[in-house]
Amino acid sequence: VPDTYGDRKLNLETGLADRAAGDAVLDEIGERALELALSTADQMGDVEVSLLSMGPESAAATIRKGLAMGAASAVHVADDALLGADLGLTAEVLAAALQRVGFDLVITGNLSTDGTGSAVPAMLAELLGVPHVTSLSTVEIAPDRVSGTRVTDDGVARVSADLPAVVSITEALPDARFPNFKGIMAAKKKPYETLTLSDLGIDVEATAKGRSIIVGLSEQPARGAGVKIVDDGEAGAQLAEFLVSNRLA
Repeated sequence: VPDTYGDRKLNLETGLADRAAGDAVLDEIGERALELALSTADQMGDVEVSLLSMGPESAAATIRKGLAMGAASAVHVADDALLGADLGLTAEVLAAALQRVGFDLVITGNLSTDGTGSAVPAMLAELLGVPHVTSLSTVEIAPDRVSGTRVTDDGVARVSADLPAVVSITEALPDARFPNFKGIMAAKKKPYETLTLSDLGIDVEATAKGRSIIVGLSEQPARGAGVKIVDDGEAGAQLAEFLVSNRLA
């Protein structure tokens, strides 16, 4: 994703994020999802962690970082036809790749920093025909089951599902580990498979009908000056009037 600490802008002609404006980084929520997988492998032993990403060829650098952190292998779906893919197409492509490589548990972030759609994990589960438990703030993984807690407006819900399944996690999960020199060197030799849409049997043109499209786009207006209240003896009344007029009181 574009640098999470940098300015992110839309290209007003294409409606797409301007990814040339700054550096691309591994999404922090993706790093936390990877950390959960790696820590589970550390605890359980017989666990293989594989990365899956859909993105341009330039995404290889961030995928390599995930391998350096400790993942065993990576699958990268890169195809020019995926430029500007919506959530539905993204989920379709990732699901096809998962079916190709096989899985027991899919761990994702609850939403990406750039798109913030928060729908792909549930879409993946639907396309794969497996249960999903989303937006987890704690996670416990067993050989045949995954469970955890989800914060709701009314409290905390405890949820679980049998494997295979899809889970998404929130930023409540621990920060990711840093890749060390040994991991960086080992990453260069780890299996790295690059796939295209033809490899997955997906024809974007044939299945594009009904996908979401942008019908309007405009630049965010500049922030105007706020209301300044000077205490000349009537400041209290002016402040109360402002709060009431803006439905803040």
